[in-house]
Amino acid sequence: MAKKVVIVGAGPGGLASAMQLAKAGADVTILERQDWVGGRTATFDQDGFKFDIGPTFFLYPRVLQEIFASVGFDLMDEIPMRRLDPQYRVSFGAGGRLDATPNIDEMERQVSQLSPADRGSVRRYMDDNREKLRKFRPILESPFENVWDLMNLDVLAAAPSVKPWRSLHAELSCYFKDPRLAIAFSFQSKYLGMSPMRCPSLFSILSFLEYEYGVFHPMGGCGQVSKRMAEIAQSMGVDLRLGQPVTGFSFQGRRPTQVHTQEESFDADAVIINADFAGAMTRLVPDKLRRRWTDEKIRTKKFSCSTFMMYLGIQGSYPDLPHHTIHIAPDYERNLREIEQDFVLPEDPSFYVQNACVTDSSLAPQDCSTLYVLLPVPHAHENIVWDEATTSRYRELALKQLAKEGLGDVGSRIVTERIITPRTWEEDFGLYRGATFNLAHNLGQMLHKRPHNRFEDLEGVYLVGGGTHPGSGLPVIYESSRITCKQLIPDLGLNGDFLTQTSSSPANKDLEPCLQA
Repeated sequence: MAKKVVIVGAGPGGLASAMQLAKAGADVTILERQDWVGGRTATFDQDGFKFDIGPTFFLYPRVLQEIFASVGFDLMDEIPMRRLDPQYRVSFGAGGRLDATPNIDEMERQVSQLSPADRGSVRRYMDDNREKLRKFRPILESPFENVWDLMNLDVLAAAPSVKPWRSLHAELSCYFKDPRLAIAFSFQSKYLGMSPMRCPSLFSILSFLEYEYGVFHPMGGCGQVSKRMAEIAQSMGVDLRLGQPVTGFSFQGRRPTQVHTQEESFDADAVIINADFAGAMTRLVPDKLRRRWTDEKIRTKKFSCSTFMMYLGIQGSYPDLPHHTIHIAPDYERNLREIEQDFVLPEDPSFYVQNACVTDSSLAPQDCSTLYVLLPVPHAHENIVWDEATTSRYRELALKQLAKEGLGDVGSRIVTERIITPRTWEEDFGLYRGATFNLAHNLGQMLHKRPHNRFEDLEGVYLVGGGTHPGSGLPVIYESSRITCKQLIPDLGLNGDFLTQTSSSPANKDLEPCLQA
């Protein structure tokens, strides 16, 4: 009889795990609380407009491409994507802007124009981080279960390049004299919900990945990736149950043998938790069964920031606004301190706006377009009460910020809108403290100090997603599924030889089919 695996959550990591487990011959059931797949990596429709809920950057397709290939599919055939150029615009509140492009000659030209003293810095940064990724990639693809895993040859070889004693901001300041440029190559730490001043220098590879492998837009939105993964998983025999939130487990000792919803129960030889780690543990698993990750321990951990979201369907378009724009607050360090240390709402915040219809007109009705607006804010904290008055005030502030990017009176052009606050993330999406990017990625919460993929507090329980190793962000969440499956499939006595398959072509060549005119 096939081994039964129940996956709690149909997010990106859960869907990728389901595909791999089905390929290995497991009997897989996914239980998802929402009425859609993908969790935050989903697209919703409102009055004829389509918006991605969460991720809008699709980076480093190589990992998911290899997972698709290992189960008999081609990512680029299944999900058409367009590589963006410019990748995004960085607009500095302190003055100046940079249209980030994968054309390194053009990047050097723009950088030299912005800061003549930094001529040649981009190539030096790219060369060094290409080597850093080469050394660190085996670490990102391996499980870390105890301190002795830090002694393996890959870790020891990578340590001098990683510089664990240095912050990301300090690392980038070694390449760029102009502080604006250091920010332009380090703001990607916000993908992890962290300040570059507090984020480890390892993550300088994030901006490198963008320039080396591209920033992509899946046609129809990033949610199309989750939707197609779910369809493929179902075609492989996975039983996908939507609108069935898990209410708890039946345990024999520390091993869950059944997973319960309000409607029925499911026998399980193993369980994968793809829900928000801290939220799921404190809600679903009795505290007495957890030794390392007790409720008290979880409360003491550092969590990422949250986000204030506005999804705006507008009349007309902004043809001169790039697909992605990141506006950096004039006093960036103060902005970050207010979010991460003072837990107050910034009055002159950084923000991000996606103008996706310049690339993909299918997202809005004719003569209309979508704007996705994100402002980093503190996670849920007693200093801030997200009531109607606070939400309304911050909405007005966000609209004023958009005017700084030349969008004029956006409010008068709104046809439809939706707002998500940290309170929404916490209550409607089950995110602990509304922390959009999960546990923070400081040195005390990485590698073996993060919750393990083969979860250490319970038997037969495995983790995927941003709360486990390697961390947050779509590429590493997909990688977490591969790490977990490489442990779980042998644990169940199944054949996982297909998991060792990788593309034989160089990564850049693999991605050429993504490029569309």
